[in-house]
Amino acid sequence: MSLSKSKERKEVLGLPIFNSRLRSRNVGKKEMWLGYLLGPCGALLFNAVMGTYLNVYYTDVLGLGMVWGGLFLVLFPIFSKIVDAITNVVMGAIIDRTRTKQGKARPWLLLSAPLVAISGIVLFLIPEMNEVATVIWVVVSYNLYYSVAYTMYNMSHNLMVPLSTRNSSQRGVLAVFNNVASVMMSGIVVALIFPMLIIPSLGTSKGLWIGAMAALSAISLPLILLEYFFTKERVTAESAGTIEKKIPLRLQLKAVFSDRYMLVLLAYFLLFTVTSQIKNIALPYYCNYVLGTYNDGITQTMVSVLGGIPMGIGIFAVWPLAKKFGKKNVTVAGFFIYALGGAICWLFPTNLPLFLVGQFVKNIGGLPCAYVFMALFSDTLDHLEWKNGFRSDGIAMSAYSVITTAAAGICTGIFNGGLSASGYLAPETASEAPDLTSALQKVIANSDGTYSVIYNQPSSVITTLVLFFVGIETIGGIVYALMLMGVNVEKTLPYKQAAIRLRMEKECLAEGKEWIEPETRVELEQERADKEAEEAYESELREKCLKRGLDDDEELNRHLVLQEEKRAKAKLSEENAERKAALKEEKAKAKKERKLEAMPPEKREAYERRMEERKLRDAARWKKEEEAGEKNYRKMKEELASYDAKGEGK
Repeated sequence: MSLSKSKERKEVLGLPIFNSRLRSRNVGKKEMWLGYLLGPCGALLFNAVMGTYLNVYYTDVLGLGMVWGGLFLVLFPIFSKIVDAITNVVMGAIIDRTRTKQGKARPWLLLSAPLVAISGIVLFLIPEMNEVATVIWVVVSYNLYYSVAYTMYNMSHNLMVPLSTRNSSQRGVLAVFNNVASVMMSGIVVALIFPMLIIPSLGTSKGLWIGAMAALSAISLPLILLEYFFTKERVTAESAGTIEKKIPLRLQLKAVFSDRYMLVLLAYFLLFTVTSQIKNIALPYYCNYVLGTYNDGITQTMVSVLGGIPMGIGIFAVWPLAKKFGKKNVTVAGFFIYALGGAICWLFPTNLPLFLVGQFVKNIGGLPCAYVFMALFSDTLDHLEWKNGFRSDGIAMSAYSVITTAAAGICTGIFNGGLSASGYLAPETASEAPDLTSALQKVIANSDGTYSVIYNQPSSVITTLVLFFVGIETIGGIVYALMLMGVNVEKTLPYKQAAIRLRMEKECLAEGKEWIEPETRVELEQERADKEAEEAYESELREKCLKRGLDDDEELNRHLVLQEEKRAKAKLSEENAERKAALKEEKAKAKKERKLEAMPPEKREAYERRMEERKLRDAARWKKEEEAGEKNYRKMKEELASYDAKGEGK
């Protein structure tokens, strides 16, 4: 992109209309409910539907399962996800180099809104064509949605929690709200409403599928815009007004892929994504042929309801537990429970009551990884900044997203290969209803006058579906727990965040500049922007009044009164929020003191001794980690200095 175009983009995004509707330095209710819960629902809903039903559309509606002898649906997803993985890396690098008034990730949320909606419609709107033309349309539309539009949205969306604030507690709450949005869409709408009300009415009719999915895709546009306007990059704003050095891609990659915490989290996420993706793809097939009958409207709903109830309960339970016992500890314990629930399902794959019990137990164990993982990932990004002296959000998130995208293609290919190899019999659409025989499971009358003919599956297909839906996740639960046991990044995080702030202050003073706390600097920047916006508004208002023959002083005074009332209301709201937070902290402290006073002396002494020992262990851990981290930091500084000396960092 040329310098003039980049500058033009920055100027456009500097207009008041594109500003975040949030002003507070602290995370508030509007941000939680609109920016992190409601806003993401549109794109997450459509993508969750794609994850579960797009393959069904390809195999059961378009009949692509036998193209090239079954190889097309095995190779095409893998090829497409390689492309998607590349665009994720590119998008991560672009985000890291984006510098605008609106931040570095939020501008891409704004641009992704129309792209996600349009490409989602094109994904299903496939005209009647010959086989070759249909294959080309499928490949192009699939990559337009996944490799371009959703990559742009997903990368920027996932970065909003790490960039929202450095306050670990507030960031944890946002991570929970963010994951609640995902769980609501995949665990309630897609898993409950879709199989019960939507999918049975679509049958195998292409026209009905296109209409339903086009409407669903269009919903994402206004909701992504809502997410854009009610999120704020406070961490990015810390460096506003300072000259940021260009960090070479080589060093960013080194920072991410040489850290043991990040490597373990990425490896865990890779395995978890593979097993989860295969399970999600297998869900409708498993309910259609193992537990129930094809699109019966009840089996998949029951599996999702009883299996998903814990996800709703977990909204209120997980974060308090994570605060008390630690994010990692709660996640590890959860995965052992997760494996137990999976084992119950595996032992009784066709017994619906016992299978539902297993699903319930498994999802209880899966609560921490669903709600807490992104907060743990965010802590690790702060750890990388302390260790290396610069943030690598875009590269780390592109690695995270590459795993998601690459795994999706691999999993779809594995699943479709398993179906084809085991002898899957795809449904057919007929103009007349055939007679029922032992080979047929059922015949469904579609609302457009056609009939869906459903076949009984051979035992080899049933065995494959059981393995895909419950087997691999059972084994996975134990593996994940063992992998995450050593991720202790949160233990020393407060020390690291304090060190980051101290470095920023020292660098500022070394350059002969006045040090202003980042929060104060953000407020001053906001005041300046508000003043400029007011001056522009006053000028426009006077011109408008002159044209209409109105009293400009009277109109301006009315506007100023309204603005003052608005500011006073916002200030009062922020003061109330701070007062409530302080009161909550005081109550928690008083409760803890009362609990200690109520303890018998010997028990209290033992408790205080354990707390002191824990502090000493944490201090010793920090001292050891600090030495290694400072050594790495100095080494990175030397490499950056060498890079700048060559003139590459300017």
